[in-house]
Amino acid sequence: MRFAACVEYDGAGFFGWQRQAEGRTVQACVEQAISKVADHSIKVICAGRTDTGVHATGQVIHFDTQVERPTINWLRGTNANLPDDISVQWLTGMDDSFHARFSATQRYYRYVIYNHASRPALLRNHVCWQHRELDAGTMDLAGKYLLGEHDFTSFRAAACQARSPVRTIHSLEVTRSGHFIYIDVIANAFLHHMVRCIAGVLMKIGCGDQPPLWVSELLQVRDRRVSGINASPAGLYLIEVRYPGHFKVPSRTRLPVFG
Repeated sequence: MRFAACVEYDGAGFFGWQRQAEGRTVQACVEQAISKVADHSIKVICAGRTDTGVHATGQVIHFDTQVERPTINWLRGTNANLPDDISVQWLTGMDDSFHARFSATQRYYRYVIYNHASRPALLRNHVCWQHRELDAGTMDLAGKYLLGEHDFTSFRAAACQARSPVRTIHSLEVTRSGHFIYIDVIANAFLHHMVRCIAGVLMKIGCGDQPPLWVSELLQVRDRRVSGINASPAGLYLIEVRYPGHFKVPSRTRLPVFG
């Protein structure tokens, strides 16, 4: 039997999603919890591996087991064995052809910036702080250059292992609510550090250090070294993973809203 599930987690206390020889990871905690319910070792596949400090409200996983239990028992039992900073939001039986990663058609990320002269204390691990005044309208205008299919070499980590740097961004919007700025981006898939690099570039433009057209120039030059540093992982959230309708994956979009 194959099951799919939606996992929410606070990434501040983890060395990312992927299981490692050392360090606390989300994958290791989830596998341990489900394995206790199944009474055998379980390996899970996720839709997108998140880095150290990155959060998720809509990470999707799948796992296989021969153990038969009511779905509600899988859900409650798994959550009972998870730490407080991870929670399974839904769990359902799935067709064997479903794959959390390869069946996905779109990923939705939100990046949150706290734009204020003073750094936050309570939200220090959940937003990116920028003390310089940002123009959200200019950032939104710049982001439109990223729409469509492009070579995103200038927007990925040097160690990115993706075979191709070509990705398609379906939607990118920058909005402001009080001292908070939200960057919402939907694409077919993302490269390593891609959203954090986009956020860093847009903040440079929002501060007035670069014009909006700089985004187009970065796409053309295809050189990661000229696009600047990555924005903080604290502000990044994996919001939703979308699949073809025939899989009937439960629809759930939970946005982190602070403003």
